[in-house]
Amino acid sequence: MKVIDIIRHRQGRPFASFEIVPPLKGSDAQRLFRILQPLMQLRPPFINITCHRDEVEYHPNADGTFTRLTLSRRPSTIAIVAAIMREYPQVDIVPHVICGGASRHQVESELLDLRFLGLDNVMALRGDAMPGQKAFQPEPDGFAHTDQLVAHIRNLNDGHYLDPNVEVEPTDHRFCIGVAGYPEKHYEAANLETDIENLKRKIDAGADYVVTQMFFDNAAFYRFEAACRQAGITVPIIPGLKPISTLRQLDTLPRTFHLDLPQELVERLSRCSSNAEAYAVGTDWCIAQSQDLLRHGVPAIHYYTMGRTDNILDIVRRCFPE
Repeated sequence: MKVIDIIRHRQGRPFASFEIVPPLKGSDAQRLFRILQPLMQLRPPFINITCHRDEVEYHPNADGTFTRLTLSRRPSTIAIVAAIMREYPQVDIVPHVICGGASRHQVESELLDLRFLGLDNVMALRGDAMPGQKAFQPEPDGFAHTDQLVAHIRNLNDGHYLDPNVEVEPTDHRFCIGVAGYPEKHYEAANLETDIENLKRKIDAGADYVVTQMFFDNAAFYRFEAACRQAGITVPIIPGLKPISTLRQLDTLPRTFHLDLPQELVERLSRCSSNAEAYAVGTDWCIAQSQDLLRHGVPAIHYYTMGRTDNILDIVRRCFPE
């Protein structure tokens, strides 16, 4: 089922969804299932699967030259999706499709493969710059911005393909398209107003709903949501949350994701003397965030698991009673 239809059908009954990071290449599907199995106890309507662009390394040769190697660190999106569909046919899968590391034709080929598998949903993202790059650089004939990717998916929905050899068959299959929003603005945007203008372009290009980057201050989300509505963005906006689980994340999360931590949370974490104490503080903070968001009428909450599920299980069971 399409995410937008799930939201509409469950109006007044908010739900939890999850995002997982696939295991590294070389592991088997059982490792993926060990991540998913606890989450399946919560009967989520959909699961997001992250996508990571290939990496490039230069290996020295004996003659002083270098050989350029392209490395895939994780299994392909198609392989991951197919494995999950076989093991958990009851849950809808939302794979991430990114601009980075692929040409327009390569993206179209991946989308056609996903449609071949019968998927209803995709999350359209630009992706990050490669390590060593100061700014994101699209591939030759690639998409530079997410709104271009969204427009391409919309064109594919309408039966318009880049590849003239694609056999066009009558179909009413259309991808539901999710995009990202940033309550504290994307780090490349000049200000929040500019960032919301960029988000509006993604919606105007054909996106159906928004999932936000993680945040730890609900006031930031409420300001962002109000500004989006004022800008004419009417699609559902799903807040994204992640519970802090280690002391190290006090430093790594703001630096990696370009977000702020409320002073109260910082002070509570600073008093912790172990990861176990930080884990408890992070879980309690996320529970309070979730309960407040639900009181404010959000349609759903999207949880970033990042390989940990025990704290997510506790949070969802506390906030989404049967």
